[in-house]
Amino acid sequence: MEAFRYFNRDISWLSFNERVLMEAANEAVPLMERIRFLSIYSSNLDEFYRVRMPYLQKNALQDAANNAFLEAEATVNRQQDEFGRILTKSVIPALARLGFHFFYKEPVSEQIAAFARHYFYTQIAGFLQPVYLNDKTSFFPENNQIYIVVVLELPGDKEKIALVNIPVPQLDRFVKIRQPDGEYIIFLEDLIRCNLPVLFPDALDIKAFNIKVTRDAELDLLDEDGEDMAEQVEKQLSKRDFGLATRLLYEPGLSLRHLQYIVNVFDLKKASLVEGGRYHNLKDLSALPVASSSISYPAWPAAQHLEGFEEPETLFEALTRRDLMVHAPYQTYDTILRFFNEAAIDRSVQEIYTTMYRVAHDSKIAHALITAARNGKKVTVLVELKARFDEANNIRWAKKMKSAGVKIIHSVNALKVHAKLALVKRKHETHSHLGLLATGNLNEGTARFYTDHILLTAHPAMLKEVEQLFGFLRKKKKPEKIDVMRFEHLLVAQFNLQNRFIELIDREIANAQNGQPAGITIKLNNLEEEVLINKLYEASNAGITINLIVRSICRLVPGVPGQSENIRIKRIVDRYLEHGRVFIFHNNGRPEVFMGSADWMNRNIYRRIEVCFPIYHEDLKKQLTDILALQWDDTVQAVWIDEKLHNAPVTTLPGGVRSQEAIYQYLTGTVENYKKTF
Repeated sequence: MEAFRYFNRDISWLSFNERVLMEAANEAVPLMERIRFLSIYSSNLDEFYRVRMPYLQKNALQDAANNAFLEAEATVNRQQDEFGRILTKSVIPALARLGFHFFYKEPVSEQIAAFARHYFYTQIAGFLQPVYLNDKTSFFPENNQIYIVVVLELPGDKEKIALVNIPVPQLDRFVKIRQPDGEYIIFLEDLIRCNLPVLFPDALDIKAFNIKVTRDAELDLLDEDGEDMAEQVEKQLSKRDFGLATRLLYEPGLSLRHLQYIVNVFDLKKASLVEGGRYHNLKDLSALPVASSSISYPAWPAAQHLEGFEEPETLFEALTRRDLMVHAPYQTYDTILRFFNEAAIDRSVQEIYTTMYRVAHDSKIAHALITAARNGKKVTVLVELKARFDEANNIRWAKKMKSAGVKIIHSVNALKVHAKLALVKRKHETHSHLGLLATGNLNEGTARFYTDHILLTAHPAMLKEVEQLFGFLRKKKKPEKIDVMRFEHLLVAQFNLQNRFIELIDREIANAQNGQPAGITIKLNNLEEEVLINKLYEASNAGITINLIVRSICRLVPGVPGQSENIRIKRIVDRYLEHGRVFIFHNNGRPEVFMGSADWMNRNIYRRIEVCFPIYHEDLKKQLTDILALQWDDTVQAVWIDEKLHNAPVTTLPGGVRSQEAIYQYLTGTVENYKKTF
């Protein structure tokens, strides 16, 4: 039999970022939201060059036949051309029609030039530190900071090259000027460029080009834990922005001679040399000073009412009657905050356990845990120190909680804890354990724009397993170093998660082979791991219809005869970031539904503690399957991922189902309006 096919992991991620770019190009999307999608695309790409490009470069050096690096570079170049077209040919003209004039070259009018001179002297000049370059230059270009390369023609036919810093974030990236005919927005670097003669008064001619260096973000950690791990991460963070350069992004027009000089002076020989546009760090577009409600999404206030929970009873009282579920951001996150707040002051609560992967900057949950500890409760928190780009904030909160009496534990380097769990133990005759299990981080900040599902339950057997898992996490040892634990309800990576999913798929295969109904619907952020992909291929070959909603990385190739002809994949990009993981198995008409923290990635399956869990309450099970049905029916914001990794439109017809809007209406009780709209 011919070997199964897979998409390349990194090329498939670039396909997702292209889908983000498609939203920026979509003129049906409000203008400010299109600008934000440009910002998201740019931020995503910077992270790709910090995290994945070093890996691709290394592989390319070791395996000349591996062309993923070159393919990635070509894909990015094509996307960057499209980015420039969207910005200059569509977004900027649209802003001008609304009275927001976007200067993306040196100011030309005398009024603007006069303002630029005044602003330069009063606001900018004190932050500028020009550096003349030579073979002995010790200056180190910081990660993702913009600089102006200034080529100076001096008297006596001499030439010098200088570097001028762009002082962001000390100053705002964009400067707004009000004029009688509208508002003018100017890049900070353009205000500096048009005043370069002030910095270099002896120059006969000045040429200027923007550059940016991106550096490897990987931390070099040893396999330690506890205080040693925290100290080690802090030390490594101080070095992160001084890592190996992975990309030099430069403005068109910079001569090859001057480009090579920059490469030599700053030792950038191993970096990808990328000719970009004039402007870099366009993630800053999200801060564009353009205020108009008419060019943003209409507000969707979060639903305050939660089915199954009625005042004046407490949340804990409600949980003794039935399970509850919060679908963020459609429903208020206050319910989750209340879970921790009630635990902090409830006299019957004795112990609180939780995991924190990405802590909110001003975390109300962390504050509640601190209060609980000060109220005499035993509080144990696993703070993951290796949550990329959130390490410093997590360390800050870990120290703050520890000083208040919270027991802080950390995972070992080789095993991240990505599970989203909380457990409350209390003095109670029948409901001594209350728990929270989620698909996303316990972070009220990201809960405003990440779609996630959070289960609140008093299910005794499931929560006993959660308690067992916290016991394992406190030991801070790899699974092979302790006795194997048994889980009947939870699916836990490193223990039974992969095998349990294989068993669930095998059961669908057996049902199909016995002539019984079978089907699989799965929603994930990322799909990479080959064992589980192969099992889905096997199920497809057994005639099972498999519907996948995969937001980002997807290595499974759909629609291939003899491999995946019964598998269809959709990708949804809209106002909220799709983040929940949901798994539905038909089970001959008795569906089993699971949620959890685990994508089907190598890292999630083999190098992390992840937890997925069943939904037992029939009303919540139906609610979740209804939500996934609405997403599968999306014809507006969804695209097909086809066998060539294209983002193919679901339909070209007007109207249709926009799933996020439909879900909001479904959860806020306006189903009739939903039916009328679509």
